[in-house]
Amino acid sequence: MAILKLQIDDFDEIDYDLIAIHSVLEEYRLAYLINQKLPILLNKSKEEVEIHTKEGDAFFSKFTFSDFQKDVQWTLIPNKNEIIVKKKSTGQNLFLNEQVEIATKIYLLSELKKVDYFLKIENNQGDIDTNQVLKSIQSIDKIAAVYIVDPEKIKSKNNLIF
Repeated sequence: MAILKLQIDDFDEIDYDLIAIHSVLEEYRLAYLINQKLPILLNKSKEEVEIHTKEGDAFFSKFTFSDFQKDVQWTLIPNKNEIIVKKKSTGQNLFLNEQVEIATKIYLLSELKKVDYFLKIENNQGDIDTNQVLKSIQSIDKIAAVYIVDPEKIKSKNNLIF
């Protein structure tokens, strides 16, 4: 009987382009404006991306579009989310030993904390010119910066598997 061995490196291949977006726009507004500039139709997905951290679990909403002709998947996802953590108050204050709620920011990619959104383009086999995508997104008002991120340099790239 033959033994089939799978190496971890077989699944470690990066087959997506990642675009960082700095903007003050709300995610639904940004998705709408990207739809206006690019030939895609981002829709809010019912599925959310769950990230487990020591502070707690965070859920990130996402907007997706599947281009079946080119077999390309587009995903717009925020990098920042806020969770409410309940902790017991310690120290000398008025609310000693009371449950207090503390808001904590959680990042999808913690090493890129200044990025507001990511646009992930999966299975791009050269059909989509990412430089043209950058120019189109940059032309949107209230976009401060847009650039390509090298996924190889990201430590927490496993958070991008969804």
